[in-house]
Amino acid sequence: MPTFANPVLAGSHPDPSVCRAGEDFYLVTSSFAYYPGIPVFHSRDLVNWRPLGHVVHRSPRVPLAGLDVSDGLWAATIRHHRGTFYVVATLARDRRGSVTFLCTASDPAGPWSDPIVLDAEGIDPSLFFDDGRCWFTACRDAVQPDAGGPGELWMRELDLDALALTGPTHVLWHGAMRGAWVEAPHLYKRDGVYHLIAAEGGTEHHHAVTAARSDAVTGPYTTDPRSPLLTHRHRGAAEPVHNVGHVDLVDTPAGETWAVALGVRPVDGTHTLGREVFLVPVAWTARGPVFAPDTGRVGLSERLPAGATAASVQPAPEGPVRYGFGGPLGPEWNSLRGPVDDLVSPTPEGGLTIRLSPEPLTSTGTPAFIARRQQHLHARTATRIRFAAAAPAQEAGLAVFQNQDQHATLGLTVDASGTPRVVLTAREAGAATRLAAVAVAGTEVVLAVDSDASGYTFHVEDDGTRTTLGSIERPFFSTERAGGFVGVHIGLYGTGDAGGDAAEAYVEWFEYAGRDRS
Repeated sequence: MPTFANPVLAGSHPDPSVCRAGEDFYLVTSSFAYYPGIPVFHSRDLVNWRPLGHVVHRSPRVPLAGLDVSDGLWAATIRHHRGTFYVVATLARDRRGSVTFLCTASDPAGPWSDPIVLDAEGIDPSLFFDDGRCWFTACRDAVQPDAGGPGELWMRELDLDALALTGPTHVLWHGAMRGAWVEAPHLYKRDGVYHLIAAEGGTEHHHAVTAARSDAVTGPYTTDPRSPLLTHRHRGAAEPVHNVGHVDLVDTPAGETWAVALGVRPVDGTHTLGREVFLVPVAWTARGPVFAPDTGRVGLSERLPAGATAASVQPAPEGPVRYGFGGPLGPEWNSLRGPVDDLVSPTPEGGLTIRLSPEPLTSTGTPAFIARRQQHLHARTATRIRFAAAAPAQEAGLAVFQNQDQHATLGLTVDASGTPRVVLTAREAGAATRLAAVAVAGTEVVLAVDSDASGYTFHVEDDGTRTTLGSIERPFFSTERAGGFVGVHIGLYGTGDAGGDAAEAYVEWFEYAGRDRS
């Protein structure tokens, strides 16, 4: 039987939501404080996903400045109805919902409308179209302290003409697990029955998919006694996929139902790639949906959806991808909390100029920094960079970035005497430690970092000589140690006060090569 390899979107792509329009599938994920916000992907077979662009650009209604990397844009939902695509999402501050908004587009590649702020509290909004009406659902703290759970799922109608919530609020459900917060609500209708699918148990090891059902869209909903319907919390440490949950379902033209779910691939109990998108088959029974009916688990290999062919399923590229920068940055590149057009710009020769910024990577502002997700456990990242620093406080180079308090930099700078040097620095819980420094012959070097199951090893190639500066253990960059909800990004940065001079670094190329096997 032809199969595909999970995850279908590797690297930090949490909280997936999917919809179908005709023969095409579209998917969005959380983007947190990375910019642009809410990436959009397209597929014809649910296995191969192509980036289309982003929903949120340059909008004062969803400000990201000042936010921790794991705050920002959370858990968007995408839906298609009568030629219009809708995305609802939450802007989170201090790990709580701050603003809920809606964007629309006739083409999911964009442009998307400016965000429309909705009168809604909580997080994880979703939309459900039924009999000409649209229902908005989300989760929030339970209004009544003795309601049966700390959180509750609630609903209001969305007026599609006014694009505003209207009518009464309906409290739908408090979850299946007492003491656990219920979140990620999505509604589906099957044979006249409304199925409310949610997530409980947090986003870590106890993450689980639970469900309730009702004969009326506004409830009351009763817990599906089979809950949890999908979880890996009961499986041992050797299980390759953990933290499974936060699903969204979609029907294919061939009549199958599939779910996208998030999960992580830990090594010795910690993960660095973040929460990734896994594809899971779903069967409908009289009792409701059955996830992964043949195995009851999310595996690294699964049968192909009907209609997909083995020839159409291409594995993720594992050879080196060398980026030139002759035009606008591709959708795989992100900055932090806002655009960096005035700091990072392509050159006519195909390189990239990074103008130094006094905003450090440790801030909650927008530093001179662009990065791409790390998508493979075994990866090599390298760049050829030219930079003539005027002072030790100026540096440019490669960053392995988990969050503003937990990252490492391999930077080209100078010492107090003006001699060019490459310096390896680790920052944990905001405290910086210089791990190594080596003098180099000139102002142009190749900087590289190799990662594997044990850690990240940093090198510099100078005038044909390769020097290893040191290694940092892999768990240093893990979510378990650093906290938060994101995976590692690797990219380019330039920091330091340029004063009256236009201090710039020039990047000739950037290369990423990954593989999931040793």
